[in-house]
Amino acid sequence: MTSKPPFTLVGLDHIVFIVDDMPKALDFYRNILGCVDGYSYPTLGMEQVWCGSSLIVLWDITHEGAKGAIPPVAGGRNVDHVCIALSPFDHDEMRNHLKAHNVEIDREAMHGGARGMGHSFYVFDPFGNKLELKGPAEYPDGTDW
Repeated sequence: MTSKPPFTLVGLDHIVFIVDDMPKALDFYRNILGCVDGYSYPTLGMEQVWCGSSLIVLWDITHEGAKGAIPPVAGGRNVDHVCIALSPFDHDEMRNHLKAHNVEIDREAMHGGARGMGHSFYVFDPFGNKLELKGPAEYPDGTDW
């Protein structure tokens, strides 16, 4: 007999990225993606930035307080990518914005996700973390819902 979980799923709360240059990380997430400062844990070498209603946690492994975050394998990763849901945007403006910040677009695609099929831009942050910047669902008849 299976039982239902005693909770309901709400969505993504946060993702933790391992970085080795906090000023560079904060510059990317604040100035290129537009994230807003969240919680700060200076004794751990950790900063959080708001990405809509979710958090991106940046953990600087060069900091003394981050010993527990250092991956067991040099260069190892444990996340393929994080998809960040975006509001509607003009595709050319997005390309121009990323180019102005020297952020290379790895690829563009129409992919499904929690909100439906939408246009995605895949980019990498300065530490090699892959981000999918995904627009809202697009419908063949042009409706926006």
